[in-house]
Amino acid sequence: MKFKIKTAVIGATGYTGLELVNLLSRHINVKLLYLCATKQIGKKISLFDKRIKKKLPKISSVKKIDWKKLDLVFLSLPNGEAQKIINKTFYKFNHLKYIDLSSDFRITNPKIYKDNYKINHSAQKLIKYSLYSISEFNNNKVSNYRIIANPGCYPTSIQLPLIPLINKNLININDLTIDSKSGFSGAGKKFEKKFKHKNLYNSTYAYSTFKHRHICEIDQETFKLTKRKIKYSFNPHLLPTFRGILTSIYLKKKSNVPLSKIRNELIKFYKKSKFIKILKLNSEIGSGNVLKTNNCEISICETRIKDKIIIFSAIDNLMKGAAGQAVQNMNLQFKLNESLGLK
Repeated sequence: MKFKIKTAVIGATGYTGLELVNLLSRHINVKLLYLCATKQIGKKISLFDKRIKKKLPKISSVKKIDWKKLDLVFLSLPNGEAQKIINKTFYKFNHLKYIDLSSDFRITNPKIYKDNYKINHSAQKLIKYSLYSISEFNNNKVSNYRIIANPGCYPTSIQLPLIPLINKNLININDLTIDSKSGFSGAGKKFEKKFKHKNLYNSTYAYSTFKHRHICEIDQETFKLTKRKIKYSFNPHLLPTFRGILTSIYLKKKSNVPLSKIRNELIKFYKKSKFIKILKLNSEIGSGNVLKTNNCEISICETRIKDKIIIFSAIDNLMKGAAGQAVQNMNLQFKLNESLGLK
């Protein structure tokens, strides 16, 4: 009989929550005990996602949870809500682990968190028990933490190609332009209230170039992993497509470094990683290959300007950028094969 991780998903009916429930319902080591939301109480989750075929608990309120029965809680909630739930249960139920898909435990400095999210952090004492985890950078650490902060989708697509190259001093870090384009699901089901631009479903929309919330996350983690500060502009866009991210990073390589060395360094760094795919040099790339997978495809391309290159990174914002990476982190947290439930 296989070991079962007794699990709850809080925020089960959002785009990310449904993606998570779909993955967990197929995972051989997971037993879903609670699917929680604030609305649609008592309804079947399959009404909201036809992919979910397995018979699962009906949607219920968080108040109905018997925390003693659980091993793990996934929180797919608006910013500021997960910290309240974790704060109430962390010390009462010492066995309980959490994977938070919001921003609540991504930022280690509460002042920076408040500046970017306009919320006072109500669980500051618990930040030290949390780990920000892009899975490929934390394989051996995840199981040591009860709270896992699942990264943002844009920062995942940016850090995966950059961190190994910065550490090997192969690129110039003083003038990068990072241009990311995402399907509108990345903004959540209520994205029309966040963006007032006309014809959102039919247009490409640029926003938050000066101070996007993910910038503090990118700054924090690149410095933590490389001990170097990078200077860059970050330009996010919404596309008239449901899912997928394509990030384009414009930078200069060191003049004595051939393009092949940059590619080979990424291949070497990710040789044991099941989900990172390094394409041939100058490969054309789009998000189409990675949709509904936990993969990240990376392409390194030369330009007409000497030493100026573009690194492209493609992920599915709902998978490697959210639910897929959350399941990958769960596998590492419970010392399972990290690809379980993600093939």
